[in-house]
Amino acid sequence: MQSTLQPAILQDVLVALDDSKAEEIVRIDLAGKTSIADVMIVATGRSNVHVGAIADRVVKALKAAGSQAPRVEGLPHCDWVLVDAGDVIVHIFRPEVRLFYNLEKMWGGGRPVETAGERRAM
Repeated sequence: MQSTLQPAILQDVLVALDDSKAEEIVRIDLAGKTSIADVMIVATGRSNVHVGAIADRVVKALKAAGSQAPRVEGLPHCDWVLVDAGDVIVHIFRPEVRLFYNLEKMWGGGRPVETAGERRAM
């Protein structure tokens, strides 16, 4: 699969997550695992309101970066919000919902790459 991911888009998403105080941010490389996206980001918000605010900040950052309007699912309840920006998929969970679905184990194929050090390197 030929990657079309623009590093600036990924960086904008990571900055938006960090600015909105998302917790436990994990980046999972999907290259070679699926054609749905190149990267999956999983993050946690402390409450429904926090999850919604994080998702809103991510969507605004994507639009400001010139990305096509991302598809967003789950905003009415904000237990789990999915932001699909094409090459980057962002899942934002409340802690107990993230634990239940455990996407890192399903998609990670091992230990996911944590983004804290990556953000500093970019």
